[in-house]
Amino acid sequence: MRYSVIKAYFKKEMKEMIREKLIVYLYGIPFLFIILFGYGIRMEVLDTRTLIIDNDRSKLSYELAGKFEHSKYFNTDVQTLSQSDALQLIKQNKKDLIIIIEPGFQKLLAKGQKVHLGVFTDGSFPLRAKTIEGYAMGTIYDFFFEKFKHRLDMKSLITVNQRNLFNQAMRDEEMIIPGLIAFIYLVVPALMAAFLVVREKEKGTIFNFYASPIKKEEYLFAKLIHIFFLQSFNILILWLIAVYLFDLPFRGSFTLYFVSSMIYLIISASIGLLASVVTSTQIVAIILVAIITVIPGFLYSGMIMPISSMGDEAYVVAHLYPVMYLTHLMQDVFLVGDGLSASQNVLYLLILVGYAAVLFALSYLFLRKKLK
Repeated sequence: MRYSVIKAYFKKEMKEMIREKLIVYLYGIPFLFIILFGYGIRMEVLDTRTLIIDNDRSKLSYELAGKFEHSKYFNTDVQTLSQSDALQLIKQNKKDLIIIIEPGFQKLLAKGQKVHLGVFTDGSFPLRAKTIEGYAMGTIYDFFFEKFKHRLDMKSLITVNQRNLFNQAMRDEEMIIPGLIAFIYLVVPALMAAFLVVREKEKGTIFNFYASPIKKEEYLFAKLIHIFFLQSFNILILWLIAVYLFDLPFRGSFTLYFVSSMIYLIISASIGLLASVVTSTQIVAIILVAIITVIPGFLYSGMIMPISSMGDEAYVVAHLYPVMYLTHLMQDVFLVGDGLSASQNVLYLLILVGYAAVLFALSYLFLRKKLK
């Protein structure tokens, strides 16, 4: 490839981005993404509207209710209502959780007999309902363990030492931000690259390429290099935001973070470039890129739902999209720190290199040096 051709196109594309103010979006969109989604996505459920129906009115039932009242996860109200009236409050969207303590609760426990507690959760939003249910059951079990562990026989006397690895504080940011960075690397460069060729088709300046002796690989490389150059600054900017604004740990290698991000920039820009090559209008190119990047970026990256929890079809689809592999690498460099000592990280890095080569090759094959 000729250096003079690449340099000329680089200057031309940079001038166009500055003149059309696209460079503002190049840095503004990633910043807005990470701020809005980083603060906006929360898996933790706080202040659950909780109703406790205490039909026992004993010292023990008061203590159980107090366990809920002193938790940040529950906004607790203790009343004496019928079960039907209480369930009506859930139907009216006035309560999210109802705990029913049966009569004789304390006496039955004193005799060593089994007791029953009613736990009703608003299941209209299943993920939130499961989270609330987990909080409620954990609170109840913790209460019983504290109160009655001295009465358990030796076989049942178990001490549980719990520890959360890699995200000890269970912060949502430490789950969301690494995947969000991968999502930004997928969407933004692809959207910027979607304008590169199709814009010249609409303006008619593509005939300069048709009539010139420039080779296809020179043209494509020249189109990508300014996106690649400008987006490389976003790699550092997003790292600074994650570490210093969201207070994420960084336990891995910065070299692995930077190299994997740069490889993925090639993938993302190649997706946009391929869409720009095969379409004839800018609006079609943007819609195509949005469908290819935004939806898979949320559903199949592992940012919101673990890949291992997906069904068979979704599991296969997730492995067909490159965003899953970068999300894993981002989680490793921020939270785990295994780096290239883990064979899975090496494999995922090689897969990303393969994606970059294939996507650029497809852009080369579909780009024509003449009118159809």
